[in-house]
Amino acid sequence: MRKTAIVTAGSRGIGRAIAKCLAEDGFAVVVNFTSSVQDAMETVAEITESGGQAVAIQADVTKQDDVKRLFDSSLKEFGRIDVVVNNAGIMPLSPIARGDVETFDETIRTNLRGTFLVFAQAASQISEGGRIIAFSSSALGKNSPSYGAYIASKAGVEGLVRVLANETRGRQVTVNAVALGPVANELSFEGKSEEEIARPGTLALPEYSSELNDIARVVSFIAGPEGGWINGQVIPVTDGAHDRFATVGSSAGPGTSSKSSVAGGPLVHTRA
Repeated sequence: MRKTAIVTAGSRGIGRAIAKCLAEDGFAVVVNFTSSVQDAMETVAEITESGGQAVAIQADVTKQDDVKRLFDSSLKEFGRIDVVVNNAGIMPLSPIARGDVETFDETIRTNLRGTFLVFAQAASQISEGGRIIAFSSSALGKNSPSYGAYIASKAGVEGLVRVLANETRGRQVTVNAVALGPVANELSFEGKSEEEIARPGTLALPEYSSELNDIARVVSFIAGPEGGWINGQVIPVTDGAHDRFATVGSSAGPGTSSKSSVAGGPLVHTRA
């Protein structure tokens, strides 16, 4: 029986890259989506045409019953769950002084509540030796204006990762987060004004567009046998372009790539 991976928001962008990479690693993949059924079916088709196994299952990670159904359906389809990648998230921008409670609540609901609900099901249904992987962001180190709700949500995600890593001890289950740096894809510009896109420190630069597969390979490593001793960690995937203490315009240090002196904004991932 093949091992099985669930990828939330797996129908496009980073989620699709992760789903395809895990399929190449031999996992049967559950491609979760919220509303983009066509994208989900295209992702499934790409995997199956390459000799892999995949199904698409609709579920909204903010809804407890949906998340339970996602896991129950995955078990019914493939008989086991070995890897859970919670890729679903949003990043609307709004300054704190505006007092936009609707934006704050939506961000917390999707990014933090969604992670909590996925973690709860993963912790109870994942096989021994399983891998639970969430996403954080380099935004936590920048503290850029208008990112208050997003940063609050991702700080909460990191807290959940460390707590669940302790709660699952003894089962050989690992729980980690991947903290993303700048990535240029259509989602990085979704919902942003031209001014926000052009602002230093928030632009996702085109030269980072190839990082979709780079991110997927990091997830693949954590999900694989070599990742068994990585637990309770937040792993930056930034190509040196950002660390938690970097500032916009800081110079590249020794050993960093030519891209590491360029300040980029955090990645938007999505509820696909």
